[in-house]
Amino acid sequence: MRPIVILGAGPAGAAVALGLRRLGYPVTLVSEWRRFAALEGVSMRVLDALRGAGLHQALADAALPSQRQVSWNGQQHAQNIEFLLDRPSFDRGLREDLRLAGVELIEGRVLKVQSQASGHRIELQGRQALVADFLVEARGRQAPALGKGLRGPETVSLLNRWQGVAGSTASAVESLEDGWAWMARRADGQCYWQWTVDVASAELPGKALLLDYCRQRRQDSALSRAFFGSEPQTNLHLHARSSTAILSPRVCGDHWIRVGDAAMAVDPLSGNGIFQSLSSALQAPTVINTLLRKPERKWLARRFHQQRVDQLFLRFARIGRDFYADEQRWPDRPFWQARRQWPDAEVAHAEADFSALKIEPAPVLRDGFVDEAEVVITADQPLGIWHVHGVELAPLVRRLRSEPAERVLEGLTVEQGRMVRGWLLGQGFKP
Repeated sequence: MRPIVILGAGPAGAAVALGLRRLGYPVTLVSEWRRFAALEGVSMRVLDALRGAGLHQALADAALPSQRQVSWNGQQHAQNIEFLLDRPSFDRGLREDLRLAGVELIEGRVLKVQSQASGHRIELQGRQALVADFLVEARGRQAPALGKGLRGPETVSLLNRWQGVAGSTASAVESLEDGWAWMARRADGQCYWQWTVDVASAELPGKALLLDYCRQRRQDSALSRAFFGSEPQTNLHLHARSSTAILSPRVCGDHWIRVGDAAMAVDPLSGNGIFQSLSSALQAPTVINTLLRKPERKWLARRFHQQRVDQLFLRFARIGRDFYADEQRWPDRPFWQARRQWPDAEVAHAEADFSALKIEPAPVLRDGFVDEAEVVITADQPLGIWHVHGVELAPLVRRLRSEPAERVLEGLTVEQGRMVRGWLLGQGFKP
C-alpha cells in the first residue's frame, strides 16, 4: 500500500513528486524511461522554472545555448538565445533528483489502473501490483482519455534524427506550405529536423517510404540545406508522435489528479511543452495537500486546479493561433486555415482598463493549502490576481476608486511600492 503513486517521470511528474516530498509525503513514482533520443528547445524562463521546481541534477549538463533563426511569412530574422535540452541527459539527471529527494522509483510498464472510492490498483508488467490512496496521472499523451474533451486540429510531428559532422550548436524554425519545421544541430554532429503537419490533409507515403520522403522535403528547403549542409547523413531515425492540442474534460477528483500533458497537451507552436507541463504541475502538491488534509475544502481545491488548467490551455492555444495567423502566404491551405481560427476569436492579450477591474472571491494558494480570498479580475487574468510582492491587491484597488494613490500606497516598502505601481500602470491606472 502506497499513500501516493505518480505515474510518469517527465518534468510534470517529477515536479509533483518533489513538491510532495517537501510537504513530507512518501511518494512512489512509476515510469517507463524514454526509448528514443530527442532534443527540445527551451527558453531561459523554462530553465528558471525547472530550477525552481528542484530539478537541479536534470539541468547539470543537459542544456546547450543556441542562436535561433526564424523564417516565417517569408521573413528571416534571428531570435534570442534558446537552450537545446538533451532529453536523455535531462531524464537521467531527473531520476537522480528524485532519488536524492527520497522518492521511490519503479521502472515498469503500467498495464491497467483500476480506481474506486477506496483507492487505486495499478497493475505492472512483470511486477507485483501497487495499491495507492491517491493517484497522480502524469503519463503525458499516453494517459488514457477521460472523455472527448477539447481538441485542436489533428496534428502529427515527424522527428528525424541522424549523425552529421561536428560543428557549432544552432536551431531554427521555418514555415512551409503544408506545415512547419523545427531544426537543431548539436556540436557533436547530432542533427534533428521535426516536421509538423496536418493529419487529415497531409499526403504522406507509407512507413517504409517516410524517411526518404522527409529527406526530400529537407532538400526542398533552402534554409534546411544551408542549416545542415551537404555532409552525409548516417544512422538516420524517424519517430512520429501526435502533437494535437488536447484538453482533458476532468483533471481532478477527490483522490486523483492529472498534470502536464495528461491534463492539457498544447500544440508545440503554442508555447514550450515543458513550461506548460510545469504550469499545471507546480500547483498540484498544494491541491493534493488540501484534498488529503482538509477534505472540507475539496470542492475548492478541485475548482482551483480545473480552472487554471482550462485557462492555461486556452492561453497557449490563442498564442499559437496568433502565430499561425502571422503566416499569410498560404491562407487557404488546410494546415494554415484550420489553425489560424482555433480555438476561438478572443484576443490573447486584451487592452488594459483599470475601470473594468472586478473584485471577486476565488480559490488561492495560502500556507500550503487551497483557500479562498478576494482577488482582482483583469482582462488578461480572468481567474484573478491575489497579491503582488506580498501585497494583497483587492483592498488597494477598492480604495483607489475613492482615495488618492499617495495615501493608499504610503504604507508599502520601497520595493513593494515599485512593484505595485508597476502592476497598476500595466492595468491602465492613471495616477
